[in-house]
Amino acid sequence: MSVQTLLPLVMNAKDEDFFKTLGARIAQARKDHGLTQQQLADHLGIPQQTLAHYEVARARVPASMLPTLAKLLTLSLDELIGSPLLKRSSKRGPASRLQQQIEAVEQLPKTKQQFVSQMLDTVLARQGR
Repeated sequence: MSVQTLLPLVMNAKDEDFFKTLGARIAQARKDHGLTQQQLADHLGIPQQTLAHYEVARARVPASMLPTLAKLLTLSLDELIGSPLLKRSSKRGPASRLQQQIEAVEQLPKTKQQFVSQMLDTVLARQGR
């Protein structure tokens, strides 16, 4: 991909802010998952440098990539793009953020699951005080 295709077209301030905060959310979620830019880029099938451009808003993340990014980072699409979450009155529909996190923890090695469990126990014990 050439540098010219990475350079964004003229953006208004609102678009620029959106892509900056989106890039920051991607970077933070990637770090929270212990992934390097190279690892996430490999999962996405893009060069590491392209991901770096997305994270600092030098390039726009393609809309077609957002669902894949959200899934890889265990975020809802709303969380990824920064939309406020609407409370649902029923239990139908997409899994809650907590449920997504539980499912992600279930995929971790047993030692990391135990670590997360110990952290939760500590937080819950403090809450009970």
